[in-house]
Amino acid sequence: MIQTNESSFVSELVSSAVSKKHIYGALMCIENGDDSLSLLKGAGNLTIDRPYFIASVTKLYVTAVLLNLRSKNSLNLHDKISDYLKDETMHELHIFKGKDYSREISIKQLMSNTSGIPDYFSTGAVRELTTGIDQTWGFERTIASAKQKEPKFTPGKKAQYSDTNYQLLGKIIETITKKDINTVFKEVIFDELELKETYLFEDVNDHRPAPFYFKDKELHLPNYMSSIGPEGGIVSTAKESMIFLKAFFNGQFFPKEDLNELKDWKLLFSPGVFFYGVGIASQPLFLKEIKDGMLGHWGQTGAFSFYHPRSDLYFTGTTNQFYGQNVAARMMMKIIKSLK
Repeated sequence: MIQTNESSFVSELVSSAVSKKHIYGALMCIENGDDSLSLLKGAGNLTIDRPYFIASVTKLYVTAVLLNLRSKNSLNLHDKISDYLKDETMHELHIFKGKDYSREISIKQLMSNTSGIPDYFSTGAVRELTTGIDQTWGFERTIASAKQKEPKFTPGKKAQYSDTNYQLLGKIIETITKKDINTVFKEVIFDELELKETYLFEDVNDHRPAPFYFKDKELHLPNYMSSIGPEGGIVSTAKESMIFLKAFFNGQFFPKEDLNELKDWKLLFSPGVFFYGVGIASQPLFLKEIKDGMLGHWGQTGAFSFYHPRSDLYFTGTTNQFYGQNVAARMMMKIIKSLK
């Protein structure tokens, strides 16, 4: 298939996405490993250069920073988190069946969502935010909420997706670097890659990012989005997300061979069905690739950043909808099939 046809096919695919229920805008950037293919398409209320909230795709940036710090011998993934966090944070952070496991948790267990620390972003918080009740969820509130919940397993025994883990990882990064997470992201990633439209959302009066939706409701949550830095606070464009994604998988931040260590997959059923490794997700699109699918991360705003090794295709973009992942996954699946 020649590039003109590819471009037309992707344009039609992205345009058709906005005909789906509750999808008001869609963005997709597609590239391959040798840069012979590069397509960027937008539809609906999203233009190709519009910045958007990448939400939990931010976790890939945290992973890049942590592995970068390890490459400089600033940490070990098996270090106990108690080496870096204050006693007040560690106090009764993980109590399971009457035993305190808080000081047994490692950095790697936070990254892999196997710490057992409950997710603050549970039913109550989701319900309030998706009805438009904007509120701040900073570090202290997050940890206090997690401590009020009962862990479901001891550290390392199972996996459960928990945004709390990444709030803790952000604090560990700040402790090690003696810099705030915004500065660390900027120095290690944004400046390194010369990203001009990518930043950590901190100003509640910043109206640059495209608003996202929950079903038919446009959500305006500046207080919340400005308070969740390492968990999901980065704003970017599809093109600049692509620059980061390719740098992540091609050894710019840490030795490329370290990627193999991240592929320690555990099956998760929430907030969707996918595999989670060490700071990275695997999303199968085809049954024959059940444990060998796309590598990267989803964001709850419908954002996505994935690399598909078998086709050597990279995908970034958003459907800008709280439950828009299925539409995005179908687009990527059709593109992979069409380019075989």
